[in-house]
Amino acid sequence: MKRGLSLYAAVAFAFLYVPLFVLVVFSFNQSRFTIWTGFSLDWYRAVFANTEMAEATWNSVVIAVTSSALSAVIGTLAAYGIWKRRSPLLTGSLYLSLVTPEIVTGISLLAFFQLVFRVVHLTLGLYTVVLAHVAFSIAYVAIVVTARLRTLDPSLEEAAMDLGATPWRAFWRVTLPALAPGIIAAALLALIVSFDDYVITSLVAGVDSETLPMVIYAIARRGANPTINAVSTLIVVGFGALIIISERVRQR
Repeated sequence: MKRGLSLYAAVAFAFLYVPLFVLVVFSFNQSRFTIWTGFSLDWYRAVFANTEMAEATWNSVVIAVTSSALSAVIGTLAAYGIWKRRSPLLTGSLYLSLVTPEIVTGISLLAFFQLVFRVVHLTLGLYTVVLAHVAFSIAYVAIVVTARLRTLDPSLEEAAMDLGATPWRAFWRVTLPALAPGIIAAALLALIVSFDDYVITSLVAGVDSETLPMVIYAIARRGANPTINAVSTLIVVGFGALIIISERVRQR
């Protein structure tokens, strides 16, 4: 039984990670095609020399950092409210955002922005992408923080208030420090999800707010380009490190 499970796990991990390994290997290939002709760093040099990718990467970083920070604040407060109220309906509603197809979320957000813009006379831009990312990242933060809250003893806050602390001070001095690892892990998860998103972003982005996934998709549609392998390798390595950090922080 143990050997069978080990074999099954090995096959599952191979299915997940062998394509990534192939991607990394061919990012150092001298040829433009999937035929190994020699080791080269030319495609990495091409990535760093590409001004379009540099601008798109900066947009992605600004959007991801801003949306993850806002999501961390809003999602933490939402999780705290749900924890206090202990409502199964509110808890279950968090998962609705996760199971809703991205195309549906993107179209609904686009329709909402168009409705609002008829009144305030604005256009799609970087800020609409940030708002859209906050909208779908809040659920990730709230779920992670809620899981952390379930490990806390509610009597700690009650003891603080018995000693004269206001509810806000009890939350700030007692609950929030205990939640800090979960909040940091949730914020990192929201950052990764935001940076990686394509479907929703492509629907709510303006002409001056292209993100890196949008540029990569546009390049891929024009044909084989090894710079995609190089930039994808950088993303995998960078986000792999963030995921490891997030998991280490969450387990504290």
